[in-house]
Amino acid sequence: MEIRPPAIAPPGIRRPGTRPPEIRPPDSVLAILGRLWSAGHAGYVVGGSLRDVLMGREPHDWDMATDARPDRLLELFPGAVYENRFGTVAIREGGELHEVTTFRTDHEYADFRRPHRIEFGDRIELDLARRDFTINALAWGADATRHRGEPAAPGLVDPYGGTDDVEARIIRAVGDPRARFEEDALRMVRAVRLAATLGVEIETGTLGAIEARAKLVAHLSGERLAAELDKLLGADRPSIGLRLMASTGILAVLSPELAAQRGLPQNKIPGDDLWAHTVRTVDAVAIDRPVVRLAALLHDIGKPATMADGHFLHHDAVGAELAAKLLDRLRSPRPVAERVVHLVRHHMFTYDPTWGDAGVRRFIRRIGRDALESLFALREADNVGSGQAPGGNELDELRRRVREQLEGDVVLERSDLAIDGNDLIAELGLAEGPTLGRVLGELLERAIADPSINDRPTLLLLAQAMLTEDR
Repeated sequence: MEIRPPAIAPPGIRRPGTRPPEIRPPDSVLAILGRLWSAGHAGYVVGGSLRDVLMGREPHDWDMATDARPDRLLELFPGAVYENRFGTVAIREGGELHEVTTFRTDHEYADFRRPHRIEFGDRIELDLARRDFTINALAWGADATRHRGEPAAPGLVDPYGGTDDVEARIIRAVGDPRARFEEDALRMVRAVRLAATLGVEIETGTLGAIEARAKLVAHLSGERLAAELDKLLGADRPSIGLRLMASTGILAVLSPELAAQRGLPQNKIPGDDLWAHTVRTVDAVAIDRPVVRLAALLHDIGKPATMADGHFLHHDAVGAELAAKLLDRLRSPRPVAERVVHLVRHHMFTYDPTWGDAGVRRFIRRIGRDALESLFALREADNVGSGQAPGGNELDELRRRVREQLEGDVVLERSDLAIDGNDLIAELGLAEGPTLGRVLGELLERAIADPSINDRPTLLLLAQAMLTEDR
């Protein structure tokens, strides 16, 4: 499909009565722009960094655009690296790494993901025409080619009223929203993510286009979807974006199992369904716990498939399997996927105050030392999502007892035993194999029940007795 750039307004057009914002890029950015201007090229800061400055946020990076072709950038900046076929060159300046991309127009988006053909350009206005949203179609800088060698005065270029939409806190597509989303379906996911991370609303026409074209999300790779989902879950209130994903139809494409939670009765808070419980649970997890937030999103993914007579038997086990499949589709890093699946599998843990210390130690062993705090955080968030207080007498008591055991000299895993397989081989003549593993497992169980036996002589005697019983 050939892109038709929307009509371009003159650069710098703003509504009467508004004042241009003060843009102060870092010194490393100004140094790169200065070298471009001195060499007779255009150089601009573009996109999200300007949006963030206008919103009073700290930019994560300062991307730039220029009319200089990639080979010219390599000449101007020794040591720079040409990163990809889209004209992006990585330049290190002042200890910082910045990306500078040649102006371009994109053509033939046949797969709803990436342009099949690009064409380098000479004007910032055409480069901005290819961008997704007005709040990202901004540039600050100058074009030395327009000043005939005179010093260029940097200024803001805003062809599509992006600064006005920043002020109104609106996400609006550049030009025809359907055309923008057919070019790259990820823009729809990005819109709902930005709504959550920036705390803004999606303009009516843009929102309607997302609802109409949501099925195109199926064309996107798992890696790109996962990156947007991770950013969404990093918002102060992920529920904003998650609810938008559900209402627009994106969620049904991303995970039919999660979408099936909508309308499913949940006897937690009157009038709420299971999806409402899930998004409240996600919001209740601290922002600095991304793995737990992802587990909160997936903790009840198995409920729709297991609902029977108002109950969700074994939804934790089924949910762990479904979570593993979804995370595999999203190409999540294996350590992340394994931790999330483990938390989903065990989020329905129970505690009985009549447990002895050995029972607490067996609980710790089953969950794993490293996963305990994450599991407790998930339970607290689950409680909040159910309209309850985060903790509770039993949960607080279990945490206290777990802490006491961890602070003591207790045995929880084989590495805590006073002997290992080499000792059994050397002292008792055992060989590598199932018998060795069984003996070590039995010794571990006995030491968990009674830590006082965890000394080398006692464990060797117990092991010898086990072997004698087998004969």
